[in-house]
Amino acid sequence: MADFLPGAPAGIYYDGASETIFNPTTGARNALYTTEAKRLGAEVACRAVKDSENGKVTHVVTVSCTGFFQPGLDYHLVRTLGLAASVPRFHLGFMGCYGAFPALRLAKTICDADPSANVLVVVVELCTLHLRFDGDTDALLGGSVFADGAGAAMVSTRKPDGDALILERFDTTLTPTGEGDMAWTIGDHGFSMRLSSYVPEILHTNIAEAVAPTLAACGLEIGDVPHWAVHPGGRAIVDKVRNALELPESSIESSRRVLKDYGNMSAATILFVLDDLMRGGTMQNGDPVLAMAFGPGLTVETAVMRKA
Repeated sequence: MADFLPGAPAGIYYDGASETIFNPTTGARNALYTTEAKRLGAEVACRAVKDSENGKVTHVVTVSCTGFFQPGLDYHLVRTLGLAASVPRFHLGFMGCYGAFPALRLAKTICDADPSANVLVVVVELCTLHLRFDGDTDALLGGSVFADGAGAAMVSTRKPDGDALILERFDTTLTPTGEGDMAWTIGDHGFSMRLSSYVPEILHTNIAEAVAPTLAACGLEIGDVPHWAVHPGGRAIVDKVRNALELPESSIESSRRVLKDYGNMSAATILFVLDDLMRGGTMQNGDPVLAMAFGPGLTVETAVMRKA
């Protein structure tokens, strides 16, 4: 979103002609978020609906923690896709990097209750809108791992002809410590992310205990899971999770690849990791995937999915 080339036209952060760095207000950042979230949300939603063979959309669930507007993205998608005005809509906001998990969990709950449902889940995150150039080196370095991204999925009880994942189980837990180590607050010049250097170590200490109930409920042990969709909040986080669970490097290649190619796109990231897994050609029908993401609190969200 920022262009730091000399002579570049004025943007939200920098005017190349005058070589001036700006520190835009939250209002200015959110105005750009509103425009771009509508555009990106509609783009990924249209693609998901087009690729789906499960019929019309009956419910809409949207996720974002990087901006706000009303009528919201859920409303905008109903209008853009030409859906009935009576379609139920749900927005899950300001949850952080794990936001896609409660959205998929909600979609599964809807489908379990109504087998005819086709739930559209759309996640849009514009993290770079909250970069800060105010002399705080820690904030600048912390923000540098984040990126912009959007993804969508259709959730249905019907098995599609193409590649898909079965949503088997979802769980959530809080680590005993870490409430102050990861936080997301609204300031006058954007949203402020608190991401301390202790987060990877907290996850290293607690991740085995966090995933144990999910695995046990599905009759699995760590060694039974060939594919792990670890939210790549940063290289150290992926490293610590792999080391703590003693996972083979091959099982987390998708997480590393998404971090390298796209960065940490907050809640949208896990959809990229799952997509990369399915496109990789190594998954066999019935293979379990353990997906996980982390957010303020520290909150740990886990899910077991299987290749359909």
